[in-house]
Amino acid sequence: MNIFTPFHFQSANITAKNRIVLAPMTNSQSNDDGTLGNDEYRWLVRRAKEGFGIIITCAANISEEGKGWEGELGIFDDKHIPGLKRLADGIHMYNSIGIVQIFHGGARSPESVTGKQPWSSTEHDMMIGNKSIAVRTGSTEDISAAIQAFTDAAVRAQKAGFDGVELHGAHGYLLHQFISSATNQRTDEWGGTFENRTRLIRTILKKIKVAVPKEFIVGVRLSPEDKYTFQGIDFDESLKLAQILAAEGADYIHVSPWDAKKRPEKYKEKDKALITYFREAVQPEIPIMVAGEIWSSADAETVLNLGTDFIALGRAAIGIPYWPTLAREPDFEPQHPPYSIQHLKDADLSDRFIQYMKRWKGFVEE
Repeated sequence: MNIFTPFHFQSANITAKNRIVLAPMTNSQSNDDGTLGNDEYRWLVRRAKEGFGIIITCAANISEEGKGWEGELGIFDDKHIPGLKRLADGIHMYNSIGIVQIFHGGARSPESVTGKQPWSSTEHDMMIGNKSIAVRTGSTEDISAAIQAFTDAAVRAQKAGFDGVELHGAHGYLLHQFISSATNQRTDEWGGTFENRTRLIRTILKKIKVAVPKEFIVGVRLSPEDKYTFQGIDFDESLKLAQILAAEGADYIHVSPWDAKKRPEKYKEKDKALITYFREAVQPEIPIMVAGEIWSSADAETVLNLGTDFIALGRAAIGIPYWPTLAREPDFEPQHPPYSIQHLKDADLSDRFIQYMKRWKGFVEE
């Protein structure tokens, strides 16, 4: 097996032509109302054209109150379906699988963007820059509405012709906020114990699986452990959650450790990669996907050998759209950042996306 070996999703009965995935990435290239922007279309379809087997969109918000930033792709209204259909058709033109990542920002949905006070699992103050933002506790009505909104979003993706959705349960957004023991201090059925903290993501998964055809892929992205300000994620609980989600219908588990080859912080003294733990924990027929610091052909093969089924490329895919072609050479080592503005324009990044990438230290050549 190598990264060019096709993969057949058993439950959905669909085959990915290779193991190379475009990771979901924020880029602010959609229109203000959440409809698909032409820049977003070009960026994603270019990667399909260049040979990525699976294209996962940037995070698409499932409700107006869950919007995290300007220029975000939306999937909270039927008005988004025509643009999404255009995108799905463009991806399919090159025999790639199209998946929409769906999310709610929760505490990370600022009032300056949504016009509403953000809510989360528990009331708290959140620092954005040097400003403290008051976040309210989500009511049971808020939670029920979010469950329905996630389900409706998945149905819209299916109607638009996409092959699946990915629940964004990582990186400090709403589903992650409920999973985390640091941010979820509730004492009702939605917080406290591991079972209660994971109830929201498990309920959404089950609701979606009932609402869409069996052939529609539903994956889940998870943060495996604490990282940066995203605290309260225990590694062993993450393994258990991945196993439960796979048993309850997830078609793949997407692990986001920021470095695909790293050892878990909890067991870093052991000579065993984080992703290997997930491969051993999750049922063998359910594929594992991983992202983080995968640049070269050798990196990709190393990560496959550690147990993952798919490699998800982020920064490498931004700078090198034709990565799948070049990676057929075993000694391929891509150009690393910084990239010139012209290089990124040639890679079909819009001016807005390039401005966003300037936030990443050393990525854009000044």
